[in-house]
Formats: sequence, C-alpha cells, structure tokens
Amino acid sequence: MASTALKTLWIAVLVIVIDHITKYLAVTHLTFGEPVPVIDHLNWTLAYNYGAAFSFLADSGGWQRWFFVGLAFVMTAFMLWWLKKLPAKLTTESLALNLVIGGAIGNVIDRILEGRVTDFIDFYIGTWHYATFNIADIAISLGAILLIVHELFFRKESSPT
Repeated sequence: MASTALKTLWIAVLVIVIDHITKYLAVTHLTFGEPVPVIDHLNWTLAYNYGAAFSFLADSGGWQRWFFVGLAFVMTAFMLWWLKKLPAKLTTESLALNLVIGGAIGNVIDRILEGRVTDFIDFYIGTWHYATFNIADIAISLGAILLIVHELFFRKESSPT
C-alpha cells in the first residue's frame, strides 16, 4: 500500500487540541457576554453558537445540531478520502485539508457534547463587531482559503495524452 498524506493528520489533531484548550480557558475564565479587552479591536467575549457560521439557523428548534454534526462527518470523510489520494508529504493542499478537518471536528465535538459551539474571539471596529468565533473557525477559514489558492496557483495542469 502506498504511503499517503493521511500521515499529515497530526496537523488536524493539533488544531483540535489547541481549539479545545482555548475553549476550556474561555469557559473557565470568561463570563458569558462580558468582553475582556485584549488589544485595540480585539476582545475575549464568551459566546455560544447554536447554529453555523454567523449563527445561521441558530433559532431553528434544535434539529440543526444533528444536521451540522452529520454534515461535518460527511465532509470530513470526503476530505480524508482526498488526503488518502495525495502523496505522503506536507503540501499546501494537505495542510489546507488538515486545517478544515481539525476545525470541523473541533466544532463538532462541541455540538455533540454541549449542543452548541463555544466562541470567544471578538473582533470589532468602532461599534461594529464581527461574529464571535474560535480557533476551529480560523482553521476552517484558513484551510478554505489555502484550498482556493492551491487550486488557482499550484494545481498542476493535466496535459493531454
């Protein structure tokens, strides 16, 4: 059996660990809804998200919890299959997939255990606040951006045979 990029899954595991350590610190050291200034334009503010990004479907009665869990499992399975097809080296593509997998699993653990996702990073400019987010969200977003960059700039064109 050929060696695959599944060997790079340590990156996804690292994302999950960092995500949950920071969420634990947020829950144990912050008070819900009370911002703690960090630097200009950044607070730590404990918040809970029952929906998806930007609280999408947050007030939908609870069915969304299991929908998002299922979706995360399907997408993770697809990305694991994708990683298995890649060579056993760290590339932009394998890094991106691992970031998305780690972020997705980090948030799905919250959904399964708590029924919500713990967020605490509160970026703002003046009175405008971006949606509060967490390390898993950063990993998912960065991974998605890296996948787009990889597809646009690093994907080798298939030559006609």
